[in-house]
Amino acid sequence: MPAFLVLVLFEKYWGWRKGFDTVRNMDMISSLSSGITNVTKSVLEVTIAIGIYPFMLNHLALTHIENTILVYILTFIIIDFNGYWIHRWSHEINLFWNLHVIHHSSEEFNLACALRQSISAFFNLFTILLLPAALLGIPEQVIATIAPLQLFAQFWYHTRHINRMGFLEKILVTPSHHRVHHAVNPEYMDKNLSQIFIIWDKLFGTFQEELKEVPPVYGITRPAKTWNPVKINFQHLWLMIKDAWRTRNWPDKFTLWFRHTGYRPADVAEKYPVYKIEDIYHFEKYDTRTSPAFNAWAWVQLTMILLFISYLFGNIAYINNIDTSYIYWYGGFVFLSVYALTELMDRNPNAVYWELTRSALGLYFIIQQGDWFGAGFWIAELKYLLAGYFIASLLLSAWFAIQHKKEDGVAPA
Repeated sequence: MPAFLVLVLFEKYWGWRKGFDTVRNMDMISSLSSGITNVTKSVLEVTIAIGIYPFMLNHLALTHIENTILVYILTFIIIDFNGYWIHRWSHEINLFWNLHVIHHSSEEFNLACALRQSISAFFNLFTILLLPAALLGIPEQVIATIAPLQLFAQFWYHTRHINRMGFLEKILVTPSHHRVHHAVNPEYMDKNLSQIFIIWDKLFGTFQEELKEVPPVYGITRPAKTWNPVKINFQHLWLMIKDAWRTRNWPDKFTLWFRHTGYRPADVAEKYPVYKIEDIYHFEKYDTRTSPAFNAWAWVQLTMILLFISYLFGNIAYINNIDTSYIYWYGGFVFLSVYALTELMDRNPNAVYWELTRSALGLYFIIQQGDWFGAGFWIAELKYLLAGYFIASLLLSAWFAIQHKKEDGVAPA
């Protein structure tokens, strides 16, 4: 996490220095917030089917393979091949698009948007596709080592500051390839779905070169119009649920989930239209009015959330030993913190109530525990500092919310 944050900030500095800044402040904070929610969910293992691979390995393996360099290479290739198909289905199937839309929701293309990862996946389909690895008897430890490395290796190519890379363009996914993938231009839609080796796209007919005469335009055709990553994660799912409820076409109620991405029954599409970008070269990117003071406050809040989550990850076993429910309460607090911050960034009139709930929960933890999840063992006075922070956070967030209402012409409640 610290490495990713340093690289994101360096890209911002590099763009500023070169006069080609590809990172907007609110968009970057939204992306980092999304990364926080994703990694929190992953660490707390709020996912079904985590044990499927060991089960397949124990019951279906046709042979047993030792942990050698060749096995690690073979495993990387298998995982990358699986990743291509999961990625492709996420673009082609309505229900699966909900698991991936967050990654494409930024209307910029930079390292920060690589951190926009899903929290809406409660079933790990990827694990099932590891059947070939299980049949070969590839040890669980090898999968556990290679899978995150293959994921981390997808971070670097989310940038507009690296041009063509010569011979590597024929083998690996490069920034040029991935710029095409994130674009909504008709020429580029649903292309370059590979994760590490671009060969999969060339084999299965989904490759598209970046064209000089067609500059990529980034985002999704139904814009999220929010900085809130929690909302973005479930917008598409909520639309499908409403469509299934509203349509009078009974087959559509059961099949729209597995139709092509973006499919809506004709009757609800006509009666309940959803905004979609028609002219990709002439649309207004989502943005919100801000100020130097609010930018600074948003970064203070994001920094505090990063400190909170760093304490959780650094002491998760210790916190779990105090009370097994604590890590889930803590995770919920992190999610609530992200939600409150990004609602304030959206200038939502109800943002102050989310901050009130979040600050009240933080104070409740301190009062109920007489501590902050065991942190008093290292810093006895920390609970007082955090109590002061929560009170200050509520007051300042309320002040900004009032200012936003005045600027937007909404009378304060």
